[in-house]
Amino acid sequence: MGYVESNLIPGETVQLRGKIHWMIFIPHILLMFIVIGFVTIIGAILQVKTTEMAVTNKRVITKTGLISRKTLEMALSKIETISVDQGILGRIFGYGTLTVVGTGGTRETFKWVVDPLAFRKAVQHQSMGDGS
Repeated sequence: MGYVESNLIPGETVQLRGKIHWMIFIPHILLMFIVIGFVTIIGAILQVKTTEMAVTNKRVITKTGLISRKTLEMALSKIETISVDQGILGRIFGYGTLTVVGTGGTRETFKWVVDPLAFRKAVQHQSMGDGS
């Protein structure tokens, strides 16, 4: 027995029960997606701001992370292959995944790289000859 039934006076009967509509959840669901989206966008911004990649005349240098840091410094002479993976969206918008494979089987993958073909070309250019 609910509150209404327990508080009826003698001779009083319930004619209609009201309910809360399910639309009450919509603002909460939208807020949940906004909060989750905000948290994930902050993570993406931090990844962009804390990632550095470079090809020098002697090596490839990458650094990712702010608190926890991951670095790769590989001499050009130690790079066996550098491969590029681009899906259709990557080709349209100019990003892709780079995989650097060094001698001895060292394999490092970097996702969301801007113009990965230019990065690979720079590595190949520096690997040939004196790098000039």
